[in-house]
Amino acid sequence: MNDVIQGFSETLKRATADRTPLRIRGGGTKDFYGGPTIGETLRVAAYRGIVDYEPSELVITARCGTPLKEVEDVLAQHGQMLPFEPPHFGSSATLGGCVAAGLSGPRRATSGAVRDYVLGVRILDGRGTELSFGGRVMKNVAGYDVSRLMAGSLGTLGVILEVSLKVLPRPRTERTLRLDMDEAQAIETMNRWASTPLPISATFYHDGLVYVRLSGAEGAIRAAQAKIGGEAIVDDAEFWASVREHTHPFFGSGQRLWRLSVKSTTPPLQLPGRQVIEWGGALRWLVTDAPAAEIRAAAQRAGGHATLFRGADGTTPVFHPLPATLERIHRRLKQAFDPAGILNPGRLYPGM
Repeated sequence: MNDVIQGFSETLKRATADRTPLRIRGGGTKDFYGGPTIGETLRVAAYRGIVDYEPSELVITARCGTPLKEVEDVLAQHGQMLPFEPPHFGSSATLGGCVAAGLSGPRRATSGAVRDYVLGVRILDGRGTELSFGGRVMKNVAGYDVSRLMAGSLGTLGVILEVSLKVLPRPRTERTLRLDMDEAQAIETMNRWASTPLPISATFYHDGLVYVRLSGAEGAIRAAQAKIGGEAIVDDAEFWASVREHTHPFFGSGQRLWRLSVKSTTPPLQLPGRQVIEWGGALRWLVTDAPAAEIRAAAQRAGGHATLFRGADGTTPVFHPLPATLERIHRRLKQAFDPAGILNPGRLYPGM
């Protein structure tokens, strides 16, 4: 255990002994997400650096404080990428924060989520004990798949020290098409596209327009464009960056922003406010001041759940209430990894 990790471990042991809450912080770009953070700040951004990267193996291992941009730049030099297209929400985003937040970008519906690419992790649990799960190879089947639990745990189960991720080659060509259609037609069309072998890597619907990104070989993209129709947009990389980073005008209202995960075939949701649609219909972003109960009831009727993504004020739970069985599992996991309850308490759910 090196000096930096030893320091983290000693801090955790003292906090456990004193029952002092700790606020785990990397680059701070996801501070807005989740419940209110409390306690003393444990800063982990200084523990950084790429530990291992072999392009031919499609696996990269890096420390928690490694800037996310640094990881992506190294991968890009070898024609590779993080397939889940994670949002940064700021220049100081770190790899550890990326995994802890578990947020995926426009490519998620076709390529998978953060957790799908986590091969292994090293963490410190709430007792300050260093633990390792998974490994640095794709065919690792030893033990429980605990490493993927860290994706989206928001630091409530442990301090991520190091993570190994599967990566993929970057597409040779990408092109984005724009088509006019109403919301119901857009949902039906995106679901129809999903059942075909078209090289679609992202979709986005807003204000009567569907944007569909094609990724792959030039010949395949030309054939898909002929089948789909529409017009190609310029600066499509900038467009998808604005969707991923929420700099698109839709996200700039300052009102509460909800993320509704529903069945992709769900018809237009009749809710007050403004909406955009991603992930082939499975993700609905909603800007509204409507009551949380109304929004969550609509998401539940659609077979999904609703998260108050931005604008939480402490009066409305951020995450959709858990069914009793899942809540018991969450609490047992929290007890196993953090028996004193010092790691980001309440960031996911009250008391967890």
